[in-house]
Amino acid sequence: MPEVAAKLLKSFDDDRIGLGQLAELIGKDATLSAKVLRLANSARYCPSHTISSLPDAAAALGMDTLRNLSLAACVAGAFPDVKGLPRDKFWRHSLATANYAKILSRMLQMDADTAYLAGLMMRCGQLMMAMSDPDQVAEVEAHAQEPGSRYSLEMSRFGCTHADVTATLASHWHFPDALVRAFSDAGEPLETKPFCRMAAVLHLAEVLADAAQAQDSPAHALSAAVPELIEHMHLDLAFLEERITAAGDVAADADQLLH
Repeated sequence: MPEVAAKLLKSFDDDRIGLGQLAELIGKDATLSAKVLRLANSARYCPSHTISSLPDAAAALGMDTLRNLSLAACVAGAFPDVKGLPRDKFWRHSLATANYAKILSRMLQMDADTAYLAGLMMRCGQLMMAMSDPDQVAEVEAHAQEPGSRYSLEMSRFGCTHADVTATLASHWHFPDALVRAFSDAGEPLETKPFCRMAAVLHLAEVLADAAQAQDSPAHALSAAVPELIEHMHLDLAFLEERITAAGDVAADADQLLH
């Protein structure tokens, strides 16, 4: 993991770190600083004036958004472009998963920042799989037409899922144990005891990202893919659709993060 990303991770549990210290930390990486400034000036964040410095960006975006966007840029930059997974499409999907995880976590009164980070990381294990066997991963993607179907397709070909590999990667990067477990359980959240709510949020968020790519409605995709999980979580799908519609294009930051 990039050094700045590791320090950003630690800031989640350090109440002494404020906006100024966060901006100073990001400023140590010139490439990351440039990406954050581009993001802060994008139409998505509607700045009232041109933002030309990291302290300005910190004030405009706020602590949580600044840290989340910086982590997204760090994580995306840590992985090479690999055969079998088109880079732009992959990271748009990952950003969508992160933002849907954030929406779901707020509905369920869970930690939204942790959910965002976990959603962003969710498919990183698949990048590792593609480095090892790009043709098999490309075949999985070619057949993963139904939202949520990636897990079963991977299991039949690899004997594990991208969530399993992400859990191992997260452990290697010294993520908190609770997040490692959430990744590990995300493939089949109802099959693990005790039930892990973050694992369920990650599974649901990935189905929603799949649905967005397939131009399927959120409620229809979730009802078709994971009806038991929806019931178990007592999710109000109509309210969830309202929140998703209000969020707009949740992957709009992808271009600035990658280029």
